[in-house]
Amino acid sequence: MLSFAHLWIFALLPLPWLLRAALPPRRVPEVAVRVPFGDRLRSASENAGATAKAAKNTRQWFVPVLLWILLLVALARPLWLEPPITKELPTRDLLLLVDLSGSMQTEDFNNAEGKTVSRLDAVKEVLGEFLGKRDGDRVGLVVFGDAPFLQAPFSTDLDLSRQLLDETAVGMAGAKTAFGDAIGLGVNLFEDSDAPGKTIIALTDGNDTKSQVPPVEAARVAAQRDIRIHTVAIGDPSSLGEEKLDEETLRNVAKTAGGSYFFAADREELSGIYEELDQLETRQVDVISHRPQRDLFYWPLLVALLVSLSEKVVLILRQSRAAAPLSQSGTVRVHPLTGKMEVVK
Repeated sequence: MLSFAHLWIFALLPLPWLLRAALPPRRVPEVAVRVPFGDRLRSASENAGATAKAAKNTRQWFVPVLLWILLLVALARPLWLEPPITKELPTRDLLLLVDLSGSMQTEDFNNAEGKTVSRLDAVKEVLGEFLGKRDGDRVGLVVFGDAPFLQAPFSTDLDLSRQLLDETAVGMAGAKTAFGDAIGLGVNLFEDSDAPGKTIIALTDGNDTKSQVPPVEAARVAAQRDIRIHTVAIGDPSSLGEEKLDEETLRNVAKTAGGSYFFAADREELSGIYEELDQLETRQVDVISHRPQRDLFYWPLLVALLVSLSEKVVLILRQSRAAAPLSQSGTVRVHPLTGKMEVVK
């Protein structure tokens, strides 16, 4: 789309005519020869040259007016606006904590096809669907076992996060559960985050047996830094030992950090939990738009230059044609001896 950056420039269009009216040209009296038949001579010359004079006047005003208009168009800075380019700025950083302890290998979940799969495989499937709805968020991934490890830093590349999630395996971070240390690592990862929303979603099926920092204490630090924590418990609450599900701790962590606690016994419940989380953590996106523009001011300047040069070329050609008959007829001179006039070619 064509636009002008300085549209007011066109208000200067009548400026030359206004200056001519306010400042008329200076008239210089010329010496003339008085003859008794001056009126008839003037009338004859006016009738003979009326048409030529009109054409000459037209040429005299047309080119300057055209050049003035082209100059104004260039000064107005014509722009060609390209289609707008929009970019979404993330307003929330979302960190996923995934338990990779040995109990996540227990096959007591069903996938979308109804086949029995491990808890981790069910988490990967459902969490992958959840990530597909997080466009506009920066998502990070931390896995934990004996210790927490950063699997994927905060990024808007959700495909990368899903790929790194799929590459995780049970036991790759150790057999035990360091849930509190995982929260602590997540809190540290938010140090450089300037997003207005900061959320942690922690998923585990066991109790904390390896952390140096208790989970509730880590959650209290997160709350002080405006980080919300949602906890998702999976597995069998009646299990014992390492595989025992500490629901009380998970509830306290969520309550302390202003989040919610969820329990999933199978894939359907797990999927429903992430749908509810998707509603709780609604996607808020700031959109900025940029419309590329290209300057076109050089085109009217180029046309003005070509018109001006063309006028000069035409004027030179006309002058050369007018001088040709005179050069062919020769030069008239007076003979120094006889006093007679003669033509010298």
